[in-house]
Amino acid sequence: MVSPELAREMAEISTELNRQVGVLMNRNGGVETVIVGDYKSIFIPSLSHLRSGGERLKGVRCVHTHLGGEKISRDDLMDLLFLRLDLMVMVEVRDGLAHRLHGVHLAPNSGPDDEGWHFLEPVVPSQQNVDIQQLIASLEDEFARLQPTKDVDKGKDRAILISVTTSAKQVAAAHMAELEELVRSADVQVLDTVIQRRHKINPKLILGTGKLGDIMLLALRHNANLLIFDQDLNPSQVRSITEHTELRVIDRTQLILDIFARRALSREGKLQIEMAQLKYLRPRLGMRDDSLSRLTGGIGGRGPGETKLEIDRRRLSDRLSRLAKDLKKIGRERSQRRRRRRQKDLPVISLVGYTNAGKSTLLNTLTKSTILAEDKLFATLDPTSRRLRFPEDVEVIITDTVGFIRALPADLMQAFKATLEELEEADLLIHVIDLANPHFEEQMAVVDDVLRDLDLHTIPVLRVFNKIDQLDDDFVRNQVLIHGGVALSAIDPSTFALFLAEAESRATKQWQGRL
Repeated sequence: MVSPELAREMAEISTELNRQVGVLMNRNGGVETVIVGDYKSIFIPSLSHLRSGGERLKGVRCVHTHLGGEKISRDDLMDLLFLRLDLMVMVEVRDGLAHRLHGVHLAPNSGPDDEGWHFLEPVVPSQQNVDIQQLIASLEDEFARLQPTKDVDKGKDRAILISVTTSAKQVAAAHMAELEELVRSADVQVLDTVIQRRHKINPKLILGTGKLGDIMLLALRHNANLLIFDQDLNPSQVRSITEHTELRVIDRTQLILDIFARRALSREGKLQIEMAQLKYLRPRLGMRDDSLSRLTGGIGGRGPGETKLEIDRRRLSDRLSRLAKDLKKIGRERSQRRRRRRQKDLPVISLVGYTNAGKSTLLNTLTKSTILAEDKLFATLDPTSRRLRFPEDVEVIITDTVGFIRALPADLMQAFKATLEELEEADLLIHVIDLANPHFEEQMAVVDDVLRDLDLHTIPVLRVFNKIDQLDDDFVRNQVLIHGGVALSAIDPSTFALFLAEAESRATKQWQGRL
C-alpha cells in the first residue's frame, strides 16, 4: 500500500506537527500532492486535472495519518467515493511510530445492501503482501465488466433522478413519476430514482452529504453519468453538488428547456427556446470554468478593464435583445394572420390542457390530420390550426397549443407568451384532461392556474375528459358529474357526439356575442 520508509516518515512528521498529514500518490509511486491537515482531518484539494469517467478510477491513492487511534472515518470513505480514488490508506500512528496500515477500496460488485467498499486487513508496514498494482487493475477490469459504457459512448445519457421535497409521500411519488416521463421524453435512460423527504430544504446543498454519498454509490454501481433533480437548483446549489461529484448535474427547468429545444420545429419556436435558455444561463455564467473570470489581456484585447465573463454577459444581453426584436416581428405577423382569420367570420376553438393529455390526438381525429402525436410529454410545441366542420354544417378554426405542466419555468412561459396569445382570440377553450392519470385533478388545477395567470379565465371553457376507453364507465360518469364537462376517447370518433354538440353550441354562442 505504501513503503515502510514513507509510512515511518509520515508518522514522525505527523507526530511532530500534531496534525494529520497525507500524500496523493500516482500508480508509479510518485507523490502528486502533499497535504497538511489538523489533528482530526485532512482536506483533499480538487483533482479535476486528473483523469476520470466510466469504469476508470482516478489513478491516485491517498495515504494519510491518524493520530488518535481512530479507524478509517466516514469522511475518508466519502473522499474515496466522491473522488473515485484507487485506494484510501490510513497510517495508524502510535507513540510517534507507524503502527499499522489500514486500507479500503471501492467494491465494483457490491450489491444493493452492501456499503460499496471493501476493507483490507490491517497490516504492519514491514509485512505488506498485497500487490497494489494488480489489485487496482483487477478493480478497473471488474468495473468495466459489470458496468458497460456503450450507451454512454453513443451519447445515451444514463441518469439517476433525485427529488428533495417537503411534500407528502404520495405527492412526492407522483412528482417523481412525472419527472421520469420528462426524462423519457428527453431520450435519457433512467437507472434509479431517489426521493428524500425533509422538514426543511438545505439551502446550500439541497440534500445532506450522507444522502449524496448514497447517490454516488448508486451512480458507481449503475455507471451513471448524469444526476437530474426534480427541483430547480440555484447556481450555488449546483456548484456545491458538483464539488462533491464529477457527474453532470441538471435541474427540472434545464431538462424541460432541453426537451423544448429538441422538439421546436418552427423558427418562432426555436427563437423562443433560445431566449428561455439564455435567460436561464445568465445568472449561471459565473459557474463556468475559471478562465471566464480572468482578464482577456493582450494588446488591443484588454479593453477598459473588461473581463471575459463580462464580455460573455454583454454578448448574451445583445443576443437577448436581438431575439426579442425578432419575436416581436413574428408576433406582429401572427397578429395579422389572426386578423385575416377574423375577417373570414369563423369561430375559433383552442385546445388546452396538461402535457400529454391527448390534445394532438383529438385534433388529428377531428380533422383527419397527421400532426405529431406521441405518448411523450411536450410532443407538441408549435401551435397548429385546422378547419373543422361540425355536424350542423358550422365551420370553425381549431388550434392545438403547447401543453402546460406543473411549475412551468417562468422564463419559458414568458418566451412562449406570443404563441399563447393565440388563446386570447379563442371563442372557446377545450380543456382536455387525461382522466386515466391518477393525478388528473392536480393537473386540472395546474391548467386552471396557468389560464388565470394568462388572464384567459374569462373565456368559456369546456372540460373534455379523455381516455375513457381505459376506464370503468361508472367512474367516468361520476367524474363528469363532479367536475362538469363531457367524456370521450380521442382515438374513437364514436364517442364524440356529445362533445361535438356542446363545443358547437358554446363556440357559436360566444362568437355571435362578440360580433
